Amino acid sequence: MNRTVLITGASSGIGRAMAQTFAANGDKLILLGRRLERLEALKSELESQFSIDVWVYQLDVTQIEAVKEVSSLILAQHGSIDILINNAGLALGLEPYQDSKLDDSLIMIDTNVRGLLAVTRQFLPKMVEKNQGHIINIGSTAGIYAYAGAAVYAATKAAVRFISDGIRIDTMASNIKVTTLQPGIVETDFSQVRFKGNQERAKSVYAGVEALQAEDIANCALFVVNQPAHVQISDMTIMARQQATGFLIHREEKENKHE
Repeated sequence: MNRTVLITGASSGIGRAMAQTFAANGDKLILLGRRLERLEALKSELESQFSIDVWVYQLDVTQIEAVKEVSSLILAQHGSIDILINNAGLALGLEPYQDSKLDDSLIMIDTNVRGLLAVTRQFLPKMVEKNQGHIINIGSTAGIYAYAGAAVYAATKAAVRFISDGIRIDTMASNIKVTTLQPGIVETDFSQVRFKGNQERAKSVYAGVEALQAEDIANCALFVVNQPAHVQISDMTIMARQQATGFLIHREEKENKHE
């Protein structure tokens, strides 16, 4: 395809799957994330397997000045990008809001909303100048259906949805496309981050249900950007077969087996 695709939060989970999927499609990659050693390992893997060009930059999207510096460097070195995938995001905690930690709420806002805004603001003007580009923002079914213990997380993902809608309106006269992907339950290290390394609690989130995999969301992203020029997919909601809304999930009971 010879497109240049920039992915934030590319060192693990959905971001890593996006990198692998777009690399297999023949696209050039610019990968951003906090863990440089993981990015460098992924770069070596993808360049060797797919014979494509991959560039990596260390970046925490909550650090706004760093976002400006790294983005300026990327634009100076590459001129422009064709596809921006704002994937960096997280949830912290699942307590009722009255019992939650304010610091956790602020980190979610800084990452999921302010970080997305900062990154997009750096690259969108060049897209407007070239009159082409595609922005994919990773939302969540939590941005459609709030659930207990996720007031702030749901609010941030609702913000992602409406930021996408607003940018689509503001760039409507151009050839720029804007898409929100809204995954349901996806089995990644998302829950380990949410529960701050508590693996047992994280594992319980996916018990009894065949959850989506990161590759499923990456395949949806690739489908979206490979549509003809006149086709814009504004929103895509992706859920597991046993998930009816963001918070209604049917879980199979394990059979008790006796020796």
